[in-house]
Amino acid sequence: MRPDETFVGQPIRSLQQMLRVIGENDDRLPGVVPDGIYGNDTVRAVSAFQRSAGLPVTGIADQDTWEAIVARYEPALVEQDKAQPLQIILDPGQVIRRGERNPNLYIVQAILIVLSRQYPGITEPGMSGVLDLATADSISSFQQMNLIPVTGELDKHTWKRLALHYPIAANALLQRE
Repeated sequence: MRPDETFVGQPIRSLQQMLRVIGENDDRLPGVVPDGIYGNDTVRAVSAFQRSAGLPVTGIADQDTWEAIVARYEPALVEQDKAQPLQIILDPGQVIRRGERNPNLYIVQAILIVLSRQYPGITEPGMSGVLDLATADSISSFQQMNLIPVTGELDKHTWKRLALHYPIAANALLQRE
C-alpha cells in the first residue's frame, strides 16, 4: 500500500518506510516500524537488506545502501499498489462506427469477450481492431442489455457501461476457474 504520508526531512523514517515496503515482498527482510529511531530493528533490517543486495553487511545505511534501497523501493511499491486504471479517451462526441479501425477497439473487443462468457446474450467478437459485423453485434447486444440506444457503435455511453461491467464479469470468471 502506498504510504499516506511522506517523511520529508525525516531520513530515518524514510529509510524505515522503504525497508518496510520492500520487506512486504521479500521474506528475507525483517519487518521494521517507521518510528524514526535507528534502533536494533532498523540495524537488522538494513543488514538483511545489505546481505540480500550483495553489499557489505554493516547495518549502516551508507550511500551505496541508500541508493540500493531506493532502487528496490519503487518496484516494491508498484507490487503493493492497485493496478493502474486504464482510461480510454474518446474525443467529445466521438463515435466509432462500423468499418472503422481504432486501437481502442482491441480493448473493447477483449472486454466484450469476457462479458460474452458471463452474459449469454452477448455474442463473442473477434480481435481485429475493427468495428466489424461481429463486434457491432456484440456491442448491440450489450447496449440492449443495458437499456441504452442500440446502435452497434462505440460511443462514450457504451464505453462507460462496458467499463463498469468488466470488473464484475472478470472477477466472476476468475472465481469460477
